[in-house]
Amino acid sequence: MAMEVFQTETHYIFVRKERSLWWNRYSSEFQLKCGWDLSSVDDIECIGVTHGIVGTIALQGVLDPHLIVIKEVVPVGVLYAPHLVYKIRSIAVLGPDGADTVLLGCSKHTTSQTVKVAPAGGTAAPEGHPSPAKGRLFESSALVNKTWGAVKSAGSTIRNTTEKAAAIATSQVKSTVSLVVKADPVRIEKRVLDELHKIFDETDSFYYSPNCDITNNLQRRGAPPDDRFYWNRPMLAELLRVVSEQPGGEDWVVPIIQGFVQVEQCVIGNECFTLALVSRRSRNRAGTRYKRRGVDEHGNCANYVETEQVLSLRQHQISFTQVRGSVPVYWSQPGYKYRPPPRLDRDEPETQAAFERHFDGELQIYQSICIINLVEQSGKEKIIGDAYANHVLKYNSDRLIYVTFDFHEYCRGMRFENVSSLIESLAPEAGAMGFHWRDTNGPICNQKGVFRVNCMDCLDRTNVVQTAIGKAVLESQLVKLGLAMPYSQLPDALKAPFMVLWANNGDVISRQYAGTNALKGDYTRTGERKISGIMKDGMNSANRYYLARFKDTYRQATIDMMLGNNVSPESVSALGGTQTAATDETDALEGAEHARLLVEDCRRLLLGTAQLPVGAWGLIDADPR
Repeated sequence: MAMEVFQTETHYIFVRKERSLWWNRYSSEFQLKCGWDLSSVDDIECIGVTHGIVGTIALQGVLDPHLIVIKEVVPVGVLYAPHLVYKIRSIAVLGPDGADTVLLGCSKHTTSQTVKVAPAGGTAAPEGHPSPAKGRLFESSALVNKTWGAVKSAGSTIRNTTEKAAAIATSQVKSTVSLVVKADPVRIEKRVLDELHKIFDETDSFYYSPNCDITNNLQRRGAPPDDRFYWNRPMLAELLRVVSEQPGGEDWVVPIIQGFVQVEQCVIGNECFTLALVSRRSRNRAGTRYKRRGVDEHGNCANYVETEQVLSLRQHQISFTQVRGSVPVYWSQPGYKYRPPPRLDRDEPETQAAFERHFDGELQIYQSICIINLVEQSGKEKIIGDAYANHVLKYNSDRLIYVTFDFHEYCRGMRFENVSSLIESLAPEAGAMGFHWRDTNGPICNQKGVFRVNCMDCLDRTNVVQTAIGKAVLESQLVKLGLAMPYSQLPDALKAPFMVLWANNGDVISRQYAGTNALKGDYTRTGERKISGIMKDGMNSANRYYLARFKDTYRQATIDMMLGNNVSPESVSALGGTQTAATDETDALEGAEHARLLVEDCRRLLLGTAQLPVGAWGLIDADPR
C-alpha cells in the first residue's frame, strides 16, 4: 500500500493511516510516531507517495546518508497463493538536499489540472504542484511558502552549477596530467546515484510481496529464518532496530530479493494452473563478474543463486529448488585480458577450511547436495575443476555427490541436445530428492536434497543444464498431478511458457552478474542453436569484456555500499572519476588482441574443432563502382 511522503528542513516523514515514520536527513536516524497530527511541524510539504523503503546507503567521510524508496512498481503475479508479487520499476533517492527525482503525486495534496483557481486573494498553482490552500498540509504564510521555494531553487541551482564545474575541472585535469586525482565528493554522489538508478531501474532485478516472505522458498516457510536472500537487510539495519522495539512496527519493513520472478498462466486440457520461476541472489559475496569470484573466509560464494520452480493447481502447490554458485575455492581471474586465465589464490589448508564452511552450511539447509561441475576438464579451466574435486574428496561426506560434465567437450559444434545424456544419468538422484508438495492442510512431502550446478561464471552453461533438470522434474510432477501420462514428454501447451521462463531467468541473472543477456540463450528459449544466436553471443561477450574493464568497478563499489561491505580505495577513486591517462595507450594496444580472441571463440563455436582455412575470396584493385 502506497504511503505519503512529507519533507521538512530536517526530516522526511512517511505517513500510513494513523502512524508515521520519521527519517532524519542528516543523522539517518528513524523514529516511529503517531501520524494523525502533524500540525505542529513547521514548513512541512508533501512531495508525493512511495510504495516502501528500500533502505539507507552511506559511506563515512565519502557519501552522506541517503534513503532509497520505491517510486514505481508493476505487479508480476501470484507466486505463493494468494499473495501478489511486485517488481520494482524505479526508485527515488532522498538525500540531505532533497529527492533526486520527482515522486508520484499524492492525490490529497496535488492538483491534476493545468491551472487551479486559488482561494480569494491567492494565486494559481501550476499542474502537479501543491496549491497554496490545499497543496501543503496546513495553511501557512504565503511569504514563508515563497521564501521556502526560493531557498530550495537556489540550493538546486548552486548544486547543479557545482557539479558541472567539478566535472569540467576534472576533465581538464585529466587531459593534462597522468596522475590519479583526489576523489571528488560531488562526483562520487552523482556517480553513486546514477549507478543506483541503473541497478534498480534498468535491470528488472528487485521484487517483493507486501504480505508474504518471498526471501525463502516454499519449503522453508515456518522454518527458522534464512536471510541469505534478504537483499536489503543491511540497508534496513537501523529501521529494523527501531521497529523491533514497538509492536506492529514491522509493517514499515519491506524485504526485497534481487533476482527474478515470472508467473505464466498455463492450460492442459480443462485444467488451468500457473507455472512460476523465482531466483534469489545471495547478498553474501555479491557483486560483478570479475570483481567477485570463488569463496570467502565465511564460506560464501560469488554469484550464488537459489532458483525455485513452482507449479500451482487449485489448492496444490509443488516446488523444486536448485542452486548455482561459484566454485567454492579461493580463485580469481586477474588482469584485463579477454578471458584471463584463472588462478588459485591460497594454499590447500586455508581453502579447505572455507570449502568446509560453505558445504556445512549448505548441507544444514538442503540435507544433501549433488554437485554438477560443468567446467572444462582441460585447458585453462582445468586448474579450477581439479581443485574442486580435490577438496570434495578431502571433505569426504556421504551426503555430497560430485558429478563432472565437460559441457564444451560434450556439446561442441552446437550439439546442446547432448545435455540429455547428463540428465538421464541424474535421474536416480532426482528421484531420490523428490520435491516439495503442499495443499491447504500443509506439507505433503519435502525435497530431500538439491542440485548445485556451476560452470566458471555460473551463467550460460549453468542455465542450460538447470533448464533441462527443471524440465525433467516438471514432467514427473505433471504425472503425480494426473496431468500427463507416465514417461511422457512435456506437453506441447507447456513448452513455450516453460522455455520463456527459463530463458528470461538466464538473461536477468546474467545481466546482474556480467552486464549482458545470457549466452546460449537462443537454445534455452527455442530448443535450437542458430547462427544468429552465435552472433548475439559474440556481441554479448564483447560487451561483457567492456563492462568488466571499464564499468564494473563503479557498480561493485555501489553494491558494497548498499550491503555494508568494505569499499576499496580503488573503488572510491573510480567513483570520484579518477583515471590515469597512462592506461589509455595500453588499452588501445590490447584491444586488437582481445578482438582477435573474441572472433576465434566464435569460430570455434561454429566449427566445433580447430580447422585451418583452405581458401578465400579477395577483392584486389576492385572497381569501387
